[in-house]
Amino acid sequence: VDQGGDREEVLYILNSIIRQYESAKLKVGNEVLLLRYIWNDVDRDDSNTINEKEMGELLNRINFHVKEKSTGAMYQKFVKTLGLTKTQRKQGLSFDQCVTLLHKTKRDMATWQVKPVTQLFYDIFGQFMTKNKIRKKVSATSFLNKFLLTVQGEDNRTMEYVMQIFAKLHQLELADVSNHITEQNYISLEQFEAYLLSRDNDIFNPMREQVCKSSDMSRPLSEYWINSSHNTYLTGDQLTSKSSVEMYTKALYRGCRCLELDVWDGARDEFGNPMPVVYHGRTLTSKIMFEDIIKSLDVFLMLNPKTYPIILSLENHCSIPFQQTMATQMKSILGRQLYVPDESSLRGSLPSPSQLRGKVVLKGRRPTTGAFDDYDTDDDAADDDLTEMQSVRTEKTSVTGNTKKSQTSVKIAPELAKLTLFHGTKFKSWRESEQALTHHMHSFSESRVRSFCKHNQSQSWIQYNQTHISRTFPSGNRTNSSNYSPILAWATGCQMVALNLQTADEMVRMNYGRFRENGEQGYVRKPSTLMMKGVTEPRTTHIEVKILSGSCIPKPKGVSDGECINPYVNVTLFDCSEGREVTSTQVTNTVFNNGFSPIWKFEDSFHFDVKNACVAVMQFTVMDKNSTPTKTDEFIASASIPI
Repeated sequence: VDQGGDREEVLYILNSIIRQYESAKLKVGNEVLLLRYIWNDVDRDDSNTINEKEMGELLNRINFHVKEKSTGAMYQKFVKTLGLTKTQRKQGLSFDQCVTLLHKTKRDMATWQVKPVTQLFYDIFGQFMTKNKIRKKVSATSFLNKFLLTVQGEDNRTMEYVMQIFAKLHQLELADVSNHITEQNYISLEQFEAYLLSRDNDIFNPMREQVCKSSDMSRPLSEYWINSSHNTYLTGDQLTSKSSVEMYTKALYRGCRCLELDVWDGARDEFGNPMPVVYHGRTLTSKIMFEDIIKSLDVFLMLNPKTYPIILSLENHCSIPFQQTMATQMKSILGRQLYVPDESSLRGSLPSPSQLRGKVVLKGRRPTTGAFDDYDTDDDAADDDLTEMQSVRTEKTSVTGNTKKSQTSVKIAPELAKLTLFHGTKFKSWRESEQALTHHMHSFSESRVRSFCKHNQSQSWIQYNQTHISRTFPSGNRTNSSNYSPILAWATGCQMVALNLQTADEMVRMNYGRFRENGEQGYVRKPSTLMMKGVTEPRTTHIEVKILSGSCIPKPKGVSDGECINPYVNVTLFDCSEGREVTSTQVTNTVFNNGFSPIWKFEDSFHFDVKNACVAVMQFTVMDKNSTPTKTDEFIASASIPI
């Protein structure tokens, strides 16, 4: 590219490679794929074989601990089984032979311990076939009737679907073991295990991950949860971290569709033109150009023209000349991609995601009278949060907010105001808010969310959110960019539940689980219980969970060296009941020195009573137990599943 090459062509080639890889790796079993990842690192002499010395490093890399003396004995025993000559033994094992050894190691370890997959296989399909032979395969008919329809309850499955699954399993590169099934309408125990570990059997319903039909995206914006970010520009904490344009691109590709910009007056260029900047005002965070962020949105929309609307939450601290420049830059860079509402569109229901597809929508200030407005930003909303008793708004009373703040007015440039759809207004009472135009919306800090719910205002808020928009954001006290639980805000129908996405904590992981639905497009239809008129009781249910086993679990942070891991699993239910968050966690035993094929005590079950099934999320987190008691356990991986 530096020498005049075509940048777009380079990007196209790289993307093609990634797509080919993502497609190809689905045709490879876990153990084979793991060995491919580490082969070149372990094969230090580039002989394309693994000798006895290198075998110890290979086992450590896959997180399977074997004592040094035992490694040699295991290697020698296996090469004898293969019938290798002395010369061949010194040369080492080929890739296929190593795969077979890994499979044999997993199969034969802890012979006293029942393998959960084997137990499932026998329990579902029967341990014996005809003539009392041990079952080694299962037919497509049995797989459909006994497993998918009966055990899994997947009522929509057909024989055609099963044959597609079987075809994929027969194409899958697995260990070359003796139990190899060639008949296309049968699969082996190993292929059954591969299915259990595949995306086709994901605990998150694959059907819900597909992009919704256009008709499902034709409701007003108020009827959707919208994946939202707080202070999107920050790479770390709220006081000293770097601001980066790249954070907007990262957020968009993670499915976030409501981005925040704190815009301030910057310098002027050599011609005297204003240059608005984005940063966390009155802190040591670095500054980036407002114009560069808008350019990054333009690039994203060019590559993803059918994306559902990108909402920019503008925290506008600029003087009039700089606001005028903001408006000019957005119009010139985004062109027709910038949604400009006319007066008629501001009456009645909000537009739908389908109507705004491929558009950038502004949230800010659109004063109805004059050019002044006294409330909008997160700072204003946070300042207006008094004590819990003071912050309660009832249908009969209205508590005056920060009087000093309310006396301060901010002038709005008409050029910017007319580009804005969502107009942030000060909350006084639910009755008054419901009567406002639908493009008028509120922002609340996390403390206000808890206060409303604690004081029995959840139902009023749910009713308001059926036609209007609410945005919630973290407390200003979270200077380390930690996050609050989004559960209560979701439960009251809040659409924009903004989180610090740069912090990969359990709340952000929960948010990712929520928005896996609908193809990670950033918009998920709210459940029907949040759209009903009048009081509705939350749906309850009971869930029993058994953690069986793991496969090819990596070391924390993807490192290649270090000790073998000691994995255990946290199972956490994030829920709410009677206006309060309810969180319960249960933990498996720890399996020491084995991340390759750990088996937990699956005889015991975890039981969870779900209070609000429409918003509750269950999170499975794999942790590495630190062998040093004074050190904290390390995070490995997590999956969050909406109930």
